[in-house]
Amino acid sequence: MGSLALTDLCASVITDEGELEILKGVSLTIESGTTHAVMGPNGSGKSTLAYVIAGHPKYRVTSGSITLDGVDVLGMSVDARARAGLFLAMQYPVEVPGVSVSNFLRTSVTAVRGEAPKLRTWVKEMKDAMGALQMDPSFAERNVNEGFSGGEKKRHEILQLSLLNPKFAILDETDSGLDVDALRTVSEGVNAFREQSDAGVLLITHYTRILQYIKPDLVHVFIDGRIVKSGGADLASALESEGYEQFAPASA
Repeated sequence: MGSLALTDLCASVITDEGELEILKGVSLTIESGTTHAVMGPNGSGKSTLAYVIAGHPKYRVTSGSITLDGVDVLGMSVDARARAGLFLAMQYPVEVPGVSVSNFLRTSVTAVRGEAPKLRTWVKEMKDAMGALQMDPSFAERNVNEGFSGGEKKRHEILQLSLLNPKFAILDETDSGLDVDALRTVSEGVNAFREQSDAGVLLITHYTRILQYIKPDLVHVFIDGRIVKSGGADLASALESEGYEQFAPASA
């Protein structure tokens, strides 16, 4: 069993006007084989949390720690974090013109596994993973995220998740921009990944609809850069009916 542990994590975003504190003391431990959902309104700092874990240079950790299986993550570069077993599915995946999906995925897998997969086995592995996500084989020859619909971008993120097989996956607003059919397909991909590995999952969202398909072990309410309440899956149902206002600093 492994763990991804955040302890009293504080972080700021670097702007033209200076630094703005976003994370204000986040403590959270995700064990292997468990799924945690972080839910909060827009602007609460959820995506910042995901990017800080991944090592985005735009953010600066001012105090606290992140450890992966007891090893300091903050001292690692972005690529070292990926090789150590961290994966981030972004809310807004970027386009990479001139690089095909097939080449991008094979290069990524090579970097994480430490050696290039043999071409004949790689083609089958990739096609099988694409088939599970109902992706046309021709998708592999398109440029990364160039001209992709919202659903195609998210399927591509989950395709990466399946092939890279990380220890811990951070899924930032994976349900954003998806219609009902695409949401179901993407959720099935995440569930298949969970069933085939003992990885931990941190699912960041502000809607409960994805939790109808991906069942969390724990739900955390994230307000103003902090976790203000944690509970079981029933907490998400309460948020659906009562909203986040009950946790707003003014009401507190």
